[in-house]
Amino acid sequence: YFTKLKENQSKGAAFGHERNTAFRPSRGVNFADEPMQTDSEDGEDDEDEEEFTAPVINRFTRRVSVCAEAFNPDEDDDSEPRVIHPKTDEQRSRLQEACRDILLFKSLDPEQMSQVLDAMFEKLVKAGEHVIDQGDDGDNFYVIERGTYDIYVKSEGVGRCVGTYDNRGSFGELALMYNTPRAATIIATSPGALWGLDRATFRRIIVKNNAKKRRMYESFIESLPFLKSLEPSERMKVVDVIGTKTYNDDEKIIAQGDKADCFYIVESGEVRITIKTKSKQDMEVNGAVEIARCSRGQYFGELALVTNKPRAASAYAVGHVKCLVMDVQAFERLLGPCMDIMKRNIATYEEQLVDLFGTNMDISDPNA
Repeated sequence: YFTKLKENQSKGAAFGHERNTAFRPSRGVNFADEPMQTDSEDGEDDEDEEEFTAPVINRFTRRVSVCAEAFNPDEDDDSEPRVIHPKTDEQRSRLQEACRDILLFKSLDPEQMSQVLDAMFEKLVKAGEHVIDQGDDGDNFYVIERGTYDIYVKSEGVGRCVGTYDNRGSFGELALMYNTPRAATIIATSPGALWGLDRATFRRIIVKNNAKKRRMYESFIESLPFLKSLEPSERMKVVDVIGTKTYNDDEKIIAQGDKADCFYIVESGEVRITIKTKSKQDMEVNGAVEIARCSRGQYFGELALVTNKPRAASAYAVGHVKCLVMDVQAFERLLGPCMDIMKRNIATYEEQLVDLFGTNMDISDPNA
């Protein structure tokens, strides 16, 4: 038995040496799940084996996701070529109108905004078309020009509609900002038109600009008591989506009865909150009574967003005022953990109205 085994081993060694000599160019290709052994009968070949280390190649290595790409806005050298999609005057006019109220663009300077508009491209969609799908890599940021869209989020295998876009708004920024998969699925419910901004341009301009804004507002946001229930990473997302607006003395910020679209935090100055009512005799000349004032770090405009009703009061600037502004979509997406605090404040508002007007009027009714 042992004599036969030794003969087989000798034949195998000789065959292996011949094979290695005949196919020397392919030597060293070693798949991780297919190890290759070679024998040698002379010292020269042993030297070759010592000098050459075969690389290990894994056939099952996956392509690296774009979401794993590292990006440091502070180190970006701004050397990437500019992306430009030619547009007619009519297209650029429509694009400027669609981007007019996008908060992510509010802090851009004119040159940055021009580069963004140059890089954006038009995308027409049909009813039922999936614009983005939850779990996919982020490729573009989208601004809505027209059309209606449903927002679906899948949890525990079940998808549910958590919101809608109606001929305005934007989506897709979170995956590009944080290198994460898409957090929701957006489905067109009517024919529409979108303007897309590619990943590279978005990160080069928007993310870099947001990094500067984050350094500016980080400590201020962390100091706000009503945001204490948010995780630090969630507070940083709030910084990323807020915009800024300035107002002159006595300028109207929100009007009673208007549709709610934004939430406000006072950064500097003072804001006067007034309400119109028919149950108070000693009204001011303009028919409204001042019920509160908001100063640095305080917020307003949340009531209509929490109750999904029109504005219950008006707000006016007292002197020069600067506010941080968050649109309704970002408010609903990021400030969910703060809702309990805001709902408790509704009871406080009602107590103030009882003191002022002698009745527990419905503050969510702008016509009260």
